[in-house]
Formats: sequence, structure tokens, C-alpha cells
Amino acid sequence: MQTLLLTGFEPFLKFKENPTGSAVEYFDGKEIGGFHIVGRVYPVEFKTLSAKAAEDIEEYAPDAIINLGLAGGRHTIDIERIAVNCMDGRPDNTGFEPDGEKIEESGPDGLFSTLPIKKLESALKSAMVSARISNSAGTYLCNMLMYTTLYILKRQQKDVKAGFIHVPAHHEIGSELNIPSWSQQDINDAVEHIIKNIK
Repeated sequence: MQTLLLTGFEPFLKFKENPTGSAVEYFDGKEIGGFHIVGRVYPVEFKTLSAKAAEDIEEYAPDAIINLGLAGGRHTIDIERIAVNCMDGRPDNTGFEPDGEKIEESGPDGLFSTLPIKKLESALKSAMVSARISNSAGTYLCNMLMYTTLYILKRQQKDVKAGFIHVPAHHEIGSELNIPSWSQQDINDAVEHIIKNIK
């Protein structure tokens, strides 16, 4: 059976919970779509994220990687097309605030997802899940993780499908911050559809 590395993040900024961490914990150890799922929840820290991603890719040698991130305020599953070689935005959980630095000094300006993004969008919509392809993963930790993951795989010349998916807030966050939200179960169901359709 093939291995799928599924990642999410801990709570950050104004978000006291993170539905991606909950999804990762739910799927960790399960077998879906021909994959054994290994779940990892990452800290929201610019200075340690790349090393943690590299360690997990080395340890688990995954056949596919899906990185999940919270996009508070969005109301769809957003399938990211590209990551850019830039760190910028608000402070992370350690207080570090990036200012446009490169993620990889010698890396390309952008790296495209190797997931079948059009197929995933179609599969989600066929299952009555609101989804779209997004052309910007931003410049915060989500973009950094997507870029780092794709950069490592490109450098190692590994044929691994990998990419990033943004999910909406769950209801606990939505009710507190008055932003669009889904139930955690609906988020989990969407992630399961994605896992089943990445081959």
C-alpha cells in the first residue's frame, strides 16, 4: 500500500482552533483510496517549518503529499495552483515577522502543484462540494509549506504528487469571528474526496 503524507497546522493568530489539525488527526492511520495515511500537524513557525517538512519526507518517503491550511473568511475548498518563493505577512506564533525574504535563495520564483487540480475540482463539485482552483496561496506559512514541499521533491527528482489545499473555518471559529464556516465533518468529507481522487 502506498503512503500519503497529510499535513495541517496548529492554531495561529486570532484562530484559537484549526480545522486542518483536526482533519489530520482524524485521518492519521486510516487507509483510504489505496493509501496508508500519515498525519502530521506543524507549528506556525517560519524558521522551523522547512526542516520539519524535510524530515517527514525523508522519514516516510510518501507516494503523495497533501498539505492543508486554514483560509479564514473563504467559503470554498481552494485547490492551490502555485507557490511563490517569498515569505511575507503577519507574525508567526513565535513573533517572527517576515519581510519578503526568499524561502530558498537559489530556488525558482514559483513552483506548480503536481496534484491533478482540475480533476480534484471536478470530483469535489460532482460530490456537491463547493470548490475552486486558486492561483495564489499567499505568502504566509501555507505558501511556504507548499513551496518547500515541491522544492524538496523537485531537488530529489521524486515523482510524487504534491500540493496544497485551503479549507474554510469550522463552525466554532465561524461563530466566534463571524466569518463563513463549514462543519468539521464537511471539511473532513471534502478531504476524503480529495484523497480518493489524487491518483
